[in-house]
Amino acid sequence: MRLSAMGDVAMTVPVLRAFVAQHSEIKVTVISRPFFKPLFEGIPNVSFFEFDEKQRHKGFFGLLRLFQDLKALHIDAFADLHNVLRSKVVRTLFALSGKKTAQVDKARAEKALLTRAENKIFKPLTTIFERHTKVFEELGFTVDLSNPKFPEKAVLDAEIIQVIGRNPIAIGTKLIGIAPFAQYKSKVYPLDLMQEVIDQLASTKAHKILLFGGGKKEIKLLDLLSKNRDNVVNIAGQLNFQQELQLISNIDVMLSMDSGNAHIAAMLGVKVITLWGATHPFTGFLPFNQPLENALVSDRNLFPKLPTSVYGNKKVEGYEDAMRTISLQSVVEKINSVIE
Repeated sequence: MRLSAMGDVAMTVPVLRAFVAQHSEIKVTVISRPFFKPLFEGIPNVSFFEFDEKQRHKGFFGLLRLFQDLKALHIDAFADLHNVLRSKVVRTLFALSGKKTAQVDKARAEKALLTRAENKIFKPLTTIFERHTKVFEELGFTVDLSNPKFPEKAVLDAEIIQVIGRNPIAIGTKLIGIAPFAQYKSKVYPLDLMQEVIDQLASTKAHKILLFGGGKKEIKLLDLLSKNRDNVVNIAGQLNFQQELQLISNIDVMLSMDSGNAHIAAMLGVKVITLWGATHPFTGFLPFNQPLENALVSDRNLFPKLPTSVYGNKKVEGYEDAMRTISLQSVVEKINSVIE
């Protein structure tokens, strides 16, 4: 399977867990960038093949080498869960060699109807998880997602506990994860409101707030949001990816934008509250196994063109403040209701 961005990869995990649980005789090889390997560790019958996009598998001839490398693994079928140019090339090579192949339907036409400015057809689309199961169905395998199983909470090592302070699980502290950033500004809750959310949550000493992000700019902003409070910790840059996954598996709730962090928390069985700006859960990307009421959306009465795009990459004049219609009090109340 060929995968791409963090959220795309994380969204495949619940489907793969269900698939191998229901088809224990099948071995699965996941093909992706080395960074994403920790997402799949511990899943029975799933091995990981590192896609070397910078050297061995770079360019068209690199994809030919990738095909030859995979062919040596005696693969019987190829499930393309990303359906982009590179995966199409490899998929075609497998098909030409006589192997079964199937690809995810990205539902571009339906998404266009949902996101267009005029005559919008506002209805929920098939979820990405259901679309992934259909790929396996095309290959002859049914996948039932109705009774999901999640991994056990990870044991926090000494380094993680040193970063977050006293073991919160041992002393009964509620762990609240907050991931306030997203790839596009149109999906980011205004930072002044997010600061208020953090301040209100941190006013309860039984709460410990963990801030997630990445990159120098985000780390600096998270430092400002934490205000050096004892019960607000900026995790960004302090742990490796595998340690972050271990920590996230132990939190009580994750507050996230429409971003990869939401899908990582959901794949670990954590309750997730999402905030939606230019995008909308109707596009099919509501985090796995999360109720729709945990998705707080911007006011479509005031901003009727929402959602304006699937990924938030389209700027619409006058819609810059759409997320301000999600009141900070509604965010705090939703978090409190989930953890209590």
